[in-house]
Amino acid sequence: MQQPSADRDYIAIADHGLIGNLHTAALVSIDGSIESYCVPNFDSPSIFARILDKDKGGHFSITPTIPFRTKQNYFPSSNVLQTKFMNEQGVVSVTDFLPRQASSVNIATTKPMLFWLIRRVEVIRGTMPIRIECAPAFNYARDTHKTSIIPDDTIPGMEQRKALFESKGLCLDLRYTVESTLENVSPPSPSLSALDLSSKGHLGPAVFSELKLKEGQCVTFVLRIPPGGKLEVGKGGTGADDTTNKNGENESEKEFMNTIKKSRPGDDPYLTKDLINNLLHSTNQYWNDWIRRSTYTGSWKEAVNRSALALKLLIYEPTGAVVASPTFSLPEYLGGGRNWDYRASWIRDSSFTLYALIRLGFTREANAYMEFIFERLRNKNPDGSIQIMYTIHGGKDLEEIELTHLDGHKGSRPVRIGNGAADHLQLDIYGELMDCIYLGQKFGKPLGYDDWLLVRDLVDYVVAHCKESDLSIWEVRNKKRHFTYSKIMLWVAIDRGLRIADKRSLPCPRRNEWLAARDELYEEIMNKAWNKELQAFGQSYEENDVMDSAILIMPLVFFMQASDPRFMSTLHRVLRTPERGGLTSNNLVFRYDVNKASDGVGGEEGTFCLCTLWCVEALTRAGVYDKSLLRKAVAMFEDFLLYLNHVGLCTEEITDAGEALGNAVQGFTHVTLISAAYNLSRTLSSGRT
Repeated sequence: MQQPSADRDYIAIADHGLIGNLHTAALVSIDGSIESYCVPNFDSPSIFARILDKDKGGHFSITPTIPFRTKQNYFPSSNVLQTKFMNEQGVVSVTDFLPRQASSVNIATTKPMLFWLIRRVEVIRGTMPIRIECAPAFNYARDTHKTSIIPDDTIPGMEQRKALFESKGLCLDLRYTVESTLENVSPPSPSLSALDLSSKGHLGPAVFSELKLKEGQCVTFVLRIPPGGKLEVGKGGTGADDTTNKNGENESEKEFMNTIKKSRPGDDPYLTKDLINNLLHSTNQYWNDWIRRSTYTGSWKEAVNRSALALKLLIYEPTGAVVASPTFSLPEYLGGGRNWDYRASWIRDSSFTLYALIRLGFTREANAYMEFIFERLRNKNPDGSIQIMYTIHGGKDLEEIELTHLDGHKGSRPVRIGNGAADHLQLDIYGELMDCIYLGQKFGKPLGYDDWLLVRDLVDYVVAHCKESDLSIWEVRNKKRHFTYSKIMLWVAIDRGLRIADKRSLPCPRRNEWLAARDELYEEIMNKAWNKELQAFGQSYEENDVMDSAILIMPLVFFMQASDPRFMSTLHRVLRTPERGGLTSNNLVFRYDVNKASDGVGGEEGTFCLCTLWCVEALTRAGVYDKSLLRKAVAMFEDFLLYLNHVGLCTEEITDAGEALGNAVQGFTHVTLISAAYNLSRTLSSGRT
């Protein structure tokens, strides 16, 4: 039984669900609080960041005022989230979603998207006293704001008031509509009041409402940017000292109402219960229609579908870009400094994401991302390279800034926005990108000649730079090295270029040079990355005595057969515990031993979900030849599924104690879950074992 408290502590990272509208996303805690929400886009400044500072980060909470138990679930085959609060007196359901139009799955719609955050509160048994608090903290809790309670002209036939929050760069309003779902039960009568949270560090007033709802009563809260809300419309303050005229009318209210009393445009409709119900139905239908397009028929279908729905939430629809995660600066180790902003489009993560979606039959998303990436190829850097990541709008500026005023999740500092790794040299991205383009050729839209020339230039760049050192997939922050994973992926880049040329009969004037470079790179990896004493491939040519689970990618990208004795020996070493020179603990796999590998970051970290799932897939491929390894793959995968949270979502890492860490939801983890399930299920059903 949870006890409501004004001094609420942090909620564990895993104890959240995610909602989104393909422009941005929000984390919803199991106790009914919006903990992370950036508007209007993924990479916009946050207005709610309670998960990073429990006092002043900003929140939108709906919570009973008496002890309760809680359950949270998604609607079936949907990203509409429901949180239920229960005790002996009653049950209240909170339904959270960001609206979508159902018809936009298959055909264009003329209806404008409503960029609203909708929270529908309904008592379905007994009675329940609840408290609603909306406490935005603008611009990562750096900007002051003014709060006013003013008349709402968007509710036809009703005289009620709404909250208006005005900061220097953004305005929000909080409205509500009421209804009764049972005969002889009157609708509730909420009222909003100002709430001073300055003692907790807030830079402007919040609003609150306390209600005692009974069965059949429903109130829906809508938070949005009002028309003109991106303009500077306020000067800050509390809203409590505004001048009133002789009739008791608030002058600022009157001025505001005069400016918005116009005919209602399509993106500012009247707020009615029918509109809310239609938006809920349409949004749920959108997700149902989308996931039904999946072609997956294998085992673990529920986990695969949930992963696909999670990945869809990471796509920025206007450009086709894919964010690595919709959150920022959540710790990879509690109290540590490995806290990064993942709200950008990594070439690597995006390419793997599209691989997973292609496997499930979602080629439309693959084609959209291909258009995004080819636009980047048309605007390469002067030396012919591409960045490892871009903004979701295609920009290159991701300046890393530390927000020293935020405490960080459970004291994990610093809190960072932007990402200084954007200008890193990470040569592996060319392999992931070329593999994605190759798969797109097999299952998506064929390359045109002009795009083939861009691909050809990309492979030429790889051939010219494959002897260079880099900073690797793990984005080390000290010295460049010849990382084995990077070399493997450079080999992949050249190999996929040759395959595309052959499959499509495309002109390849430097074919012989590509072939020579690919073969030379293969021999180099086998000679310099191989540690004869350990009988395993090492992390880099310079430190081939350091184990790195990224090397498990070898059979997954067809660099080497899983049955090759060198790979089998490496796999068995990775499966040892860290105390015995391996990387596996409790069937979960570390990236590398942070005490042995110098990465320029320092500190501890948990096991890496991505690496665990790569290990599952490597075991699956090796299990074709050794049944015991296939059984091991099944056991490891089933164990991993136990670490999904209560609504089937993955984070980035897992501690020794089983606690989820890192940014949530982590796309890379869901990608590899889909891939591991797909290949493990196919192998089990093929009868080849």
